[in-house]
Amino acid sequence: MRLSTVIAILVIIGAAAAGYVFWQERQSEAALKGFAVANGRIEVERVAVATKYAGRVAEILVDEGDLVKKGDVVARMDTAELQAELAEAKAGQRQAEQGIDQAQAEIGIRKADLVLAEIELTRASTLQQKNAGPVAEVDRRRAQRDVAVAALKGSQAALEDSKAAALAAEARVARLQTVIADMELKAPTDGRIEYRLVKAGEVLAAGGQVATLLDLADVHMVVFFPTAVAGRVGIGSQARIVLDAAPEFVVPAKVSFVAAEAQFTPKFVETKTERDKLTYRIKVAIDHDLLVKYRDYVKAGLTGNAYLQVEDSAIWPDFLTVNLPPPSNAGGGTSSVTEGGSTP
Repeated sequence: MRLSTVIAILVIIGAAAAGYVFWQERQSEAALKGFAVANGRIEVERVAVATKYAGRVAEILVDEGDLVKKGDVVARMDTAELQAELAEAKAGQRQAEQGIDQAQAEIGIRKADLVLAEIELTRASTLQQKNAGPVAEVDRRRAQRDVAVAALKGSQAALEDSKAAALAAEARVARLQTVIADMELKAPTDGRIEYRLVKAGEVLAAGGQVATLLDLADVHMVVFFPTAVAGRVGIGSQARIVLDAAPEFVVPAKVSFVAAEAQFTPKFVETKTERDKLTYRIKVAIDHDLLVKYRDYVKAGLTGNAYLQVEDSAIWPDFLTVNLPPPSNAGGGTSSVTEGGSTP
């Protein structure tokens, strides 16, 4: 076969291939009429598990990748010094309570002294009125009565001081118990442990993080669209997510956020017009119940495309029909999507 003939055949094949690609693109554009598409990446809200108080890490109870529920203990800080302070505070509380008992007993004695002083004053006054007793005796008994009144008031004041001391001791005990309880670092929400940041024995300042937690209830893809699209999309608009790592699956989603102001398009984002200068940030969120069902598939950082329905009358094309893998808990034969691709 001559070289010119071979070249002619290759040219024809190339033209046919180019024509097929052009036809496929036109078909895809026609199928997506009423929809908008942009690339983005899956984002999962991260929550820090941190210590409120400075201290030494006693133990870490989770590993990276573990699923935890809200309230599960993630780590414990050393509380030996706090336990000693608590024991001291409890002893002070008991001492303050005993002070109340002593003050109440002292009040009883002072009341009895006052009653006796009142009786003796009355008797002395009666005798003096009958000229059977000296005036000086009346004055002496009145002074004794006044001393008894003052002593009673002093005892009552001492009782109030003891009660205040008891309340202060009780408050200190309660504060230390709260601090000790806070030394158990608990998961603030359901999720998966992303990173363990410290080891047992390390000393942390107040606010020091021991782990980061991925909140599997808040998973979304962030995409950027120009005004022409963002202006036609509302909260709750239907969407589909197709991940590069698993293009055979189509995940249903909804628009959960549309930025109020435009921003310059991030460098890693490509839109239909290649590089729109200003775009609106939009979050496409996956339903919470679906996330619970497929929680083992949730990975942060996965790239893919988000398709938004911008016309209510638009019908989803066949290749965007919802198609999900077997549930996470189905077991046997499922494939878990990872950042590097599909792992059997």
